[in-house]
Amino acid sequence: MELFEEIRRGHSAGETIKGLAKKYGLHRRMVRQAIASAIPPERKPVEKEQPRLGPLKEIINRILEADRDAPRKQRPTAHRIFSRLREEHSEHPISEPTVRRYVAMRKRELGLSDREVFVPQSYGLGQEAQADWFEASAKLGGERCVLQFFAMRCMWSGDPFHRAYTNATQQAFLEGHEHAFGYFGGVFQTLRYDNLSSAVKKILRGRQREETTRVIAFRSHWGFQSEYCNPASGNEEGGVEGEVGRYRRNWLVPVPEAPTWPN
Repeated sequence: MELFEEIRRGHSAGETIKGLAKKYGLHRRMVRQAIASAIPPERKPVEKEQPRLGPLKEIINRILEADRDAPRKQRPTAHRIFSRLREEHSEHPISEPTVRRYVAMRKRELGLSDREVFVPQSYGLGQEAQADWFEASAKLGGERCVLQFFAMRCMWSGDPFHRAYTNATQQAFLEGHEHAFGYFGGVFQTLRYDNLSSAVKKILRGRQREETTRVIAFRSHWGFQSEYCNPASGNEEGGVEGEVGRYRRNWLVPVPEAPTWPN
């Protein structure tokens, strides 16, 4: 719009079409359009052919539509969709960036867009892990239910551990730690938590907490230190928060199913 204004002003001042075209690096046809009307003509968007994506668009649309009713944090990501296409439709080879662009466009159209922000930090070997509970849906015997997942993330390597429970009890909380220590092959110097009711009886001043008796005994037995985030400051535990999101997107999408709860 501003360019057309400049062209019209120049033409009114006596500049020629050829001179204006050279001055602004335009085709003379566009200069004539500017002189004829102050409003640029509408341009039809150039639609590029996508021979590789074309046969897969309907499949991607069905995946997104089928999971619209799934919990927000268990909806399919572009990477997960790309993995499914590669496994289930190998006859149509396609690059991941192409899938990502199309999925992003469709999610915007369907109102499913979401964005997460992560802050990188540096940790020493065995220095710290972060632990938390999170919920996720599953189908057991054909009925949807909500399970509680214990998660622990090694902050040095980013390696995660997850274990599902029917209830987020203190017993499950401590048992999850023992399984995690076995998985990682040792105990971390520091474990960071949100203010979980499984561990904290009362929030005191600053970062001081009144912990439950069993948690104190458990920590004393294993010899680690515990630290807690400030209230309503989940970003202080961003490592495990980000891991929970990654796990949901990659392993709980689509909503997992099993005939019964394993013994």
